[in-house]
Amino acid sequence: MTQRALDSFGEQPDPVQTSPAPAPPGGLTTAEVAERVARGEVNDVPVRSSRSVTEIVRANVLTRFNLLIGVLWVIMLAVAPIQDSLFGFVIVANTGIGIVQEWRAKKTLDSLAVIGEAKPTVRRDGKAAEVSVSEIVLGDLVELGPGDKAVVDGTVAEADSLEIDESLLTGEADPVVKRPGDPVMSGSFVVAGGGAFTATKVGREAYAAQLAEEASRFTLVQSELRSGISTILKYVTWMMVPTAIGLIISQLVVKDNNFKDSVARTVGGIVPMIPEGLVLLTSVAFAIGVIRLGRKQCLVQELPAIEGLARVDVVCLDKTGTLTEGGMDVTEVRPLNGSDEEYVRRVLGALGASDPRPNASLQAIIDAYPDGEGWGVTQSMPFSSARKYSGAAFTEGDGDASAWLLGAPDVLLDADDPALAETGHLNEQGLRVLLLARVRGELDAPEAASEAVPTALVVLEQRLRPDAGDTLAYFDDQNVAAKVISGDNAVSVGAVAQKLGMPGAEHPLDARRLPQDSDDMATEIERNAVFGRVTPQQKRDMVGALQSRGHTVAMTGDGVNDVLALKDADIGVSMGSGSEATRAVAQIVLMDNSFATLPSVVAEGRRVIGNITRVATLFLTKTVYSVLLAILVVCFQVEYPFLPRHLTLLSTLTIGVPAFFLALAPNKERAQPHFVRRVMRYAIPSGVIAAAATFTTYLVARHHYAGTGALDAETSAATLTLFLVSMWVLAIIARPYTWWRIALVATMGLCFLIVLAVPWLQDFFALKLVGTTMPWAAVGIAVVAAAVLELAWRVVGRRFRS
Repeated sequence: MTQRALDSFGEQPDPVQTSPAPAPPGGLTTAEVAERVARGEVNDVPVRSSRSVTEIVRANVLTRFNLLIGVLWVIMLAVAPIQDSLFGFVIVANTGIGIVQEWRAKKTLDSLAVIGEAKPTVRRDGKAAEVSVSEIVLGDLVELGPGDKAVVDGTVAEADSLEIDESLLTGEADPVVKRPGDPVMSGSFVVAGGGAFTATKVGREAYAAQLAEEASRFTLVQSELRSGISTILKYVTWMMVPTAIGLIISQLVVKDNNFKDSVARTVGGIVPMIPEGLVLLTSVAFAIGVIRLGRKQCLVQELPAIEGLARVDVVCLDKTGTLTEGGMDVTEVRPLNGSDEEYVRRVLGALGASDPRPNASLQAIIDAYPDGEGWGVTQSMPFSSARKYSGAAFTEGDGDASAWLLGAPDVLLDADDPALAETGHLNEQGLRVLLLARVRGELDAPEAASEAVPTALVVLEQRLRPDAGDTLAYFDDQNVAAKVISGDNAVSVGAVAQKLGMPGAEHPLDARRLPQDSDDMATEIERNAVFGRVTPQQKRDMVGALQSRGHTVAMTGDGVNDVLALKDADIGVSMGSGSEATRAVAQIVLMDNSFATLPSVVAEGRRVIGNITRVATLFLTKTVYSVLLAILVVCFQVEYPFLPRHLTLLSTLTIGVPAFFLALAPNKERAQPHFVRRVMRYAIPSGVIAAAATFTTYLVARHHYAGTGALDAETSAATLTLFLVSMWVLAIIARPYTWWRIALVATMGLCFLIVLAVPWLQDFFALKLVGTTMPWAAVGIAVVAAAVLELAWRVVGRRFRS
């Protein structure tokens, strides 16, 4: 897909837009912007986080099962009393509920998407200002810094050690150094340095927009739940069509009954075969999940992400911004090799002033040593996660020249340097340590780092998130393995994790010692919990290694060094304050930057997938017993025992109403794979037992009753058995019991008793138990069936534990 889009991007000339001249240093003027807007040269790609209202209505209304039920409903309205057409009103109500809930979810998603939308910096009239993505025009001068994503295509106009990662587009892992005149593709992101580029293609002409338009056709493929339900519906259709044809022939041709009654009983046999509420409840559960998470300031950018969270068994955490807050404080500066502390402070101040977009560490230095003026910057080297240091060259106030590096001590120092031991002691306390080193020659010389002279250690204290410990404890309690993967020193990361009470934090591992082989790497990752000095590419490799062992991996992060791993993880979770690039590739964005939201996110995913698995068993049990009853009726050449009103009543009390409550109940159990198999291994025996018990009661009743009204009495007895067996299935699925689950099952049973006891409800639903022998026989058959159900479920549970 990507290559095809890339080919078309390279080969097809732009029929509308022409490459503008390079933007002046001050950017476009207000008048020039207005001209381009008038010509339609605006980045007008619609940014939608969800389906449109029209698509929502179409998806909920125009289904093949709604069409089938609609036709049957019209037929029933013409030939039978209104109570036999109740199933149609139920479908209308269900569809309306589905539309309303998904529309509410759409509003939640769209409002959060606006809050979290990237705001690129554009230079106009000589001033830099943030604008929305849709306000960029052709020829705009767009500024870039570390973590910024290119939102349109362009040509580099200014470059200050600018390095751009295009791996999400081209697959090329190494960052590309960009110089003035080089192209910039939308969708790429800055890993180091800064600069600006002139927008040459906007709107649907931009490369990322072409990819997004093509990729949007495949957005639902990732959901095992949706694909599983589609598979089930396909099989149901195959079973339903021949069975329904046989039933129609049996009831309308073979049996010489009243035509209208035969039509009603035929429809009564076809309608319950359709698990119409299953698709509805799945949509409603997803929609309510989105709304619930939205209230917690959590933006779900892809609906299947909610389902994916339920399956997560490993969560990889980036330390900075996740376990710790973004800010840091300089607690101490320790001069080395006899360096003057006051001079060191001036150097640190100058380094802070040299970087227009400082990271968290450098910002702490700027806050501690704000006086960085008086030194002229002759060259700068922005921080890179790959090399673990930054640098700058200066002309000092007295005219002397000097060049400096600031970065990881264990990268810049020799292994036997005594300063490393000092660094190790500080790291053991959970402190972060940077080394200031003086470069002997040129800043960009190949041996600059290895020959630099250690000058001072800068000690930084990280601010722990107050809620991080509780969150780690939650994951441990839920059997989700937490792995801290950081670019910082392993000992320091381990000390932070230990302060938070993380299991396994006492044995941190330096990622530079990880084996290259994927299988060996996976073994080490499974064995350990804390990893330091991890490069961006290693983060990606570690996620892949875990996935190769069958793990479902979630990755959290907020920095540009997390992008590749976030993209490859099963679920990517970004902080709202993270870089544009991380927010763009993540499926879930925590808008309030609270790591404590993650347990709610995981719990919501488990609730959705676990409960849908439960209620799917209810719906498919009905489908199985409906198909089998129809087959038995055809084989035995008897009247179909039920009218549509009977099965509407049973479906409402044993499936529809209970399923709605069960689908929204809390559920902490981690979801298991193979959705279709797990559902059908319970639904098939349950449906077979229910059909056998019901048909047995019906045949016994046919021998017991005779004369006028016999068919109504036989139907009532069969309905009683089917209701009791279905209630037992509901009672099994409702376990483990809580007060409200017991109340739910009891209420459904009470409602059925009321129907049997109130005369006008008896007449409305054509249910009247005649005599005492046959009703008690129906109850006895149902009790035997319930015992067999219990045995069957226990056998299945023991045999298939996964």
